[in-house]
Amino acid sequence: MGVLDNILMALSSLKANKMRSLLTMLGIIIGISSVIAIMTVGDSLTGSITDSMSGMGASNITVSLQKKSSSSSSGFSGGTRMYMFGPNNPDEEDLISEAMIAEYRSLFDGRVTAVSCTESVGSGTITQAEVSGSVNVTGVNPDALTVEDLDMITGRFINDKDNADAKRSAVISDYLAEKLYGSVEKAMGEKLEVSLNNNVQTFYVVGIYHYDTSSSMMAALSDSDNLTTSMYVPAAVGKKITQANQGYQSITVVGAAGEDVDTLLSDTEAFFTSFYTHNETYTISASSMKEMLETMTEMLDTVKVAIAGIAAISLLVGGIGVMNIMLVSITERTREIGTRKALGAPNLAIRVQFIIEAMIICMIAGLLGVLLGVAMGAGAANLLGYPAKPSAAACSLAVGFSMAIGVFFGYYPANKAAKLDPIDALRYE
Repeated sequence: MGVLDNILMALSSLKANKMRSLLTMLGIIIGISSVIAIMTVGDSLTGSITDSMSGMGASNITVSLQKKSSSSSSGFSGGTRMYMFGPNNPDEEDLISEAMIAEYRSLFDGRVTAVSCTESVGSGTITQAEVSGSVNVTGVNPDALTVEDLDMITGRFINDKDNADAKRSAVISDYLAEKLYGSVEKAMGEKLEVSLNNNVQTFYVVGIYHYDTSSSMMAALSDSDNLTTSMYVPAAVGKKITQANQGYQSITVVGAAGEDVDTLLSDTEAFFTSFYTHNETYTISASSMKEMLETMTEMLDTVKVAIAGIAAISLLVGGIGVMNIMLVSITERTREIGTRKALGAPNLAIRVQFIIEAMIICMIAGLLGVLLGVAMGAGAANLLGYPAKPSAAACSLAVGFSMAIGVFFGYYPANKAAKLDPIDALRYE
């Protein structure tokens, strides 16, 4: 009897016992669908975060203050400890100064395209003719335009003169302009009174950028009628409002096209660290978007595999169910097995027949599980606001794994059938 005959016989057996076959497959269907659904959601989440972070700039390097470790001979092995406590805010002499940044620009001329310096001012509300809008106000230098990757619709971005003269210039989103004034054109040059940190601050609109609600994660999670968008003002004005010290706790560097990010990161960190050799509390740490992206991807992959592994336990239960039903099937078909052996069928043929039957059961269950898993995963991903990204490799592996379960759990019943004595089998009632 050939493989095709065994397959047809297996299908005939399944058709004859539809309900029993479905219940047998149920454990594998649940296991496979759970794993595929989790992998689909995980891949969708990873892909969206990767795309979002890549859009921020793969060549971006963040340079920031970090607490130093210090030698201590008591209570810590190796004589080292980390500062757990210290000043809540660094002193002005600890911050990255404008002089450091200017020297860095000069030394790294041609290797970097932008050095963005920002100052968080706070969240505020703008009211115009009984219509209000929420904003996150950030003080910036001109290079922030490159880092933020803003698409300016009209007007201009914050420039050096705005910072030098501490002008009350503001750049807002087209979403906010249309909400407050009805159109982008009407908003240009208008006076903005922002309720910010329990005070009202006045600014004048000098530029408007496009706010893409379709690709914004915050827009997807927020009420579309009450979005909070970014408003940019001169860094000098931001520091004046917050009464912050001169200098920055962190800056963002954008590497030039073709510049090796890892080399630039190492050289940048060495440059700024040299200013902190005699600083007992702080040093400089540099990290790239590439590193952050790799770390985030690894973390998400680990979580995804761990959860999928837990869901895969149901596959073990499904495999045991297949073994159980195959033993029942062999008991019911004892006379059939005896007849085949009496007619000269070798043990191998009997063994192959029942292994193929177990594989067919698991393969069908695997295919149904994949279809159900993809549907569940796509539905969950869409509910979370991410595009569904089912993995073809994971689907193929799932079906292959389900067939392997059929071989593993089907071998014992098949071997038992092959070893039946033909005379005893023919006498079986």
